[in-house]
Amino acid sequence: MINRRQFTRLAAALAASLVAYPTLAADPVRVAFIDPLSGPFAAVGTSGLKQFQFTADEINKAGGVLGGRKLEVIGFDNKISPKESLIQLKRVIGDGIQFIVQGNSSGVAHALIDAVTKQDERNPDKRVLYLNYSAVDPALTNEDCSYWHFRFDANADMKMNALTDVIAMNKKMKKIYIIGQDYSFGKAVAAAAVKYLGEKRPDIKIVGNELHPIGKVKDFSPYIAKIKASGAQAVITGNWGADMLNLAKAAEDAGLEIPFYTYYAAGNGITKAIGAGGVGKVRLVSEGTLNPPLTNTWRDVLKRYKAKYNEDWTQPRTSNTLHMLALAINKAGSTDPAKVAAALEGMSYTSLWGDKVTMRASDHQLQMPVRIQVHTNKGIEFDFDNSGYGLRNESTVSAKNASTPTTCKMKRP
Repeated sequence: MINRRQFTRLAAALAASLVAYPTLAADPVRVAFIDPLSGPFAAVGTSGLKQFQFTADEINKAGGVLGGRKLEVIGFDNKISPKESLIQLKRVIGDGIQFIVQGNSSGVAHALIDAVTKQDERNPDKRVLYLNYSAVDPALTNEDCSYWHFRFDANADMKMNALTDVIAMNKKMKKIYIIGQDYSFGKAVAAAAVKYLGEKRPDIKIVGNELHPIGKVKDFSPYIAKIKASGAQAVITGNWGADMLNLAKAAEDAGLEIPFYTYYAAGNGITKAIGAGGVGKVRLVSEGTLNPPLTNTWRDVLKRYKAKYNEDWTQPRTSNTLHMLALAINKAGSTDPAKVAAALEGMSYTSLWGDKVTMRASDHQLQMPVRIQVHTNKGIEFDFDNSGYGLRNESTVSAKNASTPTTCKMKRP
């Protein structure tokens, strides 16, 4: 039995040990993932959440942040709805989470940027930082830019600039059909296609420029019939998720034998649906590469991810997003969103696949090489959907050449 003096000494020793080793009792740094985890786009959201959580585990195994604090990524289902996203944002802020990631739907991104910016200006003691990993409407880092928002994917203009370089080289191409989802991103893709084709190949005729309701069309055969009737020699689409899957199925069923130039025609069942009919015809513009993986580090990550989840790594940008956040937290020596934002501005990072990327300070748009990849079953180390088909890198546009100017007039705190 110990006396009071001994108890006091033990208490003092325990207190000293906690001061000496603060990370032992430190809470994790939480990151809220606000994206669809139910409904027609759940497959894309769920795979994105897994990729973020896997990346967090990798960072934690390497020591975490701030001397030992772990990253924890928590899913919040927004049902691809701007209104539901704002409800989830309130929950996140109420829970004291300081970082959010979102990427599916630029419509959601516009709502989040507005809400986060207003909340951070009004509540400097409860600020949050919004890391956008996939919503690519150019306006998000132009007229609607915000100090509290960073984009880790190439925007729609950067991607279309690269795609139209490839299209422009085909001198036989004379007629193109544009089809996309009826919201801000789909409209941005269509506008960029018209702009860059007009600059590079004014002789190409756009024989169709059509928008359809997002996530509501189950049967795309009437759209495919119109594409066939137009005499189009190629299709440009920004469709993603279920809309890309159903468009691909309809094209395959109708035997539409023309090239598709896409943003998101891969993975989550889409590659399997395209199958043999898309070999050498379907191309996708992307920020990363799987075939070849370029580095042994990236190859090892891809293998371990597939072994853990029995699914494919479909969004390499998730890796850059979380790794750069961890670096910024360590550089700032804090999880204060304002300090982390300052650390992110101008930051350069070498991705796991070897690309050097830089966060442009003027608009918070990541500058990166952009790749054109072709759907094929040749030279494939990592396929999609266990189909034997995947994406092989066909050409690379340097970060300098992929870059586009910005009109952002950033308001800083």
